[in-house]
Amino acid sequence: MKIFQSMDIKTRKAIPYGRQSITECDIKAVVEVLNADYLTTGPKVNEFEEKFAEYVGSKYAVAVANGTAALHLSALALDVNEKSKVITSTITFVASANCIRYCGGHVEFCDIDPETKTLDLKKLKVILESAPKGTYQGVVPVDFAGFPVHMEKLKELANQHGLWIIEDACHAPGGWFTDSKGKEHKCGNGKFAELAIFSFHPVKHIACGEGGMITTDDELLYNKLKQLRTHGMVYQGDERLTENHGNWYMEMQDLGYNYRIPDILCALGVTQLEKADAGLERRRGIAARYDEAFQNTRIKINVPPSDIGHAYHLYVVEVENRKELYDALREDKIYAQIHYVPVHIMPYYKSLNPNQASLPLAEEYYKRCISLPMYPTLTAEEQAFVINKVIEYSN
Repeated sequence: MKIFQSMDIKTRKAIPYGRQSITECDIKAVVEVLNADYLTTGPKVNEFEEKFAEYVGSKYAVAVANGTAALHLSALALDVNEKSKVITSTITFVASANCIRYCGGHVEFCDIDPETKTLDLKKLKVILESAPKGTYQGVVPVDFAGFPVHMEKLKELANQHGLWIIEDACHAPGGWFTDSKGKEHKCGNGKFAELAIFSFHPVKHIACGEGGMITTDDELLYNKLKQLRTHGMVYQGDERLTENHGNWYMEMQDLGYNYRIPDILCALGVTQLEKADAGLERRRGIAARYDEAFQNTRIKINVPPSDIGHAYHLYVVEVENRKELYDALREDKIYAQIHYVPVHIMPYYKSLNPNQASLPLAEEYYKRCISLPMYPTLTAEEQAFVINKVIEYSN
């Protein structure tokens, strides 16, 4: 620790809030694809989809260009349109809401649970019961920072009001919650949400550079997603073809998009997935060390209960002097981050709904939150340096 602190700041390596971990096996897998016949839409796509579905426990998985594409295709597959009204959390990346707007739908934001920072199911119930049945068509919960939404409870509420669910599980591959019968359910396993989505951005658990995945147990939605992923086309061998002019024949049956993902990225996804459990275990170890260090300090932490498996995409604390702490850490080349500016206060969404009610818990959380470095290759020495600086600057 002393050695690390004594290093000159100009030569000290920066410590970001998140970072990918690429090893020789990852590089070898990508090189093999570069030397093979397919760079895109090849066998690695199917392999990654099958292994990812097995990992989360869903029947089907569809790999796409990125997490936002996954959200957009999910909304399209569920027929979101200009008459649709959908509820989501305000503490999330804007894509969780934007996917509804891409389809012409309307978004309403719900406040967060003060402990989990995920969508508050009690407040969601109030919103739903305050409006005529049929006002809302769907809900997009977010497993924020890796804390899983209790999807069984949400599904019960959604069923009562006729809502579909898109689970935004970008932060939570490998995370889980325990249902009322004591059974563990991994995030995105398809048992409670019609669709769930994941991201493979470099700071995520599985880093492909870019990429996303949609998981589901619904075969009809699965086939629809595959069609929408590639311009709305169907090909030879698909029973949905209306004609057959020959072996070359294909039909555009819907207005889809080019949201395909290359074999190169899926090769990387396969090798990254093989290390996912080890990376998740390392993240939980880092979180435990932070928890222990920040006990009995002015820093507010959120230790999860034993019946959930936090995936720790982020390690978020709350402090009174957030701006001062953020700036001071940057001076020491500790690049913490803020997750997130509440979406309902973004100028675009304020312009759509200037009468949006205040969401006090989310707004108060935003004033205090800061995400500390959290990634598997964070060393013990680096983490000790971060801990000491956070405590020093928070007093």
